[in-house]
Amino acid sequence: MKRILCAIDLSHEDEARKIIAEAEKLAGLYDAALSLMTVVPDYGSSWVGSFFKEGTLKDATEAAMTALYDVGGSTTTRGEPIQHIVKVGVTYEEILAAAKTIMADLIIVGAHKPDLADRLMGPNAARVARHADASVLIVRL
Repeated sequence: MKRILCAIDLSHEDEARKIIAEAEKLAGLYDAALSLMTVVPDYGSSWVGSFFKEGTLKDATEAAMTALYDVGGSTTTRGEPIQHIVKVGVTYEEILAAAKTIMADLIIVGAHKPDLADRLMGPNAARVARHADASVLIVRL
């Protein structure tokens, strides 16, 4: 195992920290590089986007990158550098695309206990697990 991609939701900071801690343990165990990522929803090209001032999505992306560094740090506890990735789009699609781009051997995502809506629509974690070329670890929160 050479590279681990850890996808987190910045709106749940405490849970994100738990997922990152698990990712760091595995990266240390396998002496693998660690990449942290988050996805900002793309509302800019939709009708909803017309209600926001120009540059809002760019500002949100920059804020997400800052928050990703704040939550995950710039290095692992072993002192290895962490790659930070912020994408704009549909969450599971962007996670899958990033995993291919960086050639991740393992994707780590968090998931809550599924409720009825998740069973009908399919949460992001389930979609990532179903469609990923790499192994997927789902951390229950």
